[in-house]
Amino acid sequence: MSEEVKKMFAEISGKYDFMNTFLSFGMHKIWRKRAVRFAGTKQGDNVLDCASGTGDLAIEFKKRTGKSGRMVAQDFCKDMLDIINPKAKKEKIEIEVETGDVLNLNYPDNTFDISSIAFGLRNLDDPVLGLKEMARVVKPNGKVVILETGQPKNLFYFFYKLYSKYFMPLAGKLIAGNKSAYTYLPVTASKFPFGEELVEMMKGTGMFSDVKSYLQTFGVAYIYVATVK
Repeated sequence: MSEEVKKMFAEISGKYDFMNTFLSFGMHKIWRKRAVRFAGTKQGDNVLDCASGTGDLAIEFKKRTGKSGRMVAQDFCKDMLDIINPKAKKEKIEIEVETGDVLNLNYPDNTFDISSIAFGLRNLDDPVLGLKEMARVVKPNGKVVILETGQPKNLFYFFYKLYSKYFMPLAGKLIAGNKSAYTYLPVTASKFPFGEELVEMMKGTGMFSDVKSYLQTFGVAYIYVATVK
């Protein structure tokens, strides 16, 4: 990812959690819990959460894997990662936090039971390479889990477009003090593949034996669960 994108996330890191909850009406928390459940996560699993941000998905995974499971939260922006440990401490859980690049994961093949990424795949310079790297570090029959934005259809599409084009940038300006960040984020979401198109992209990597997608909240988001060959 570019230095400009890293700087953008650093600037909004302090308001990131509040904005996620505010702009999604709290639904992002439900989506993350479902992603962990759909992955079949169990006690003792070792999980790598890529582009972890402030660690909300990593925390949900750790709640399910327990003390016997290893949870690594990785991101390229240290300012975002700095928020994770205070949150994890409140939940009385431990998470390994590290800076890193999804496109060049510093782990051997077959290290983890699950790798995941939430609302980060679309920000990668090469999403296909990111998918391959996430699959490479997962054991055969393990899971790659993706939570990513979608685009609603029918009547809801019209309201969603108005919301993302006008309300999100305004909220970003007034609450987070960064209008450009909350203009950038919905624009990238509108241009990124979703649903069957993203499923086909994942299958095209040749790394997965099965890919399932789960539509969330009228198509605002999707959860993808892929089984590694």
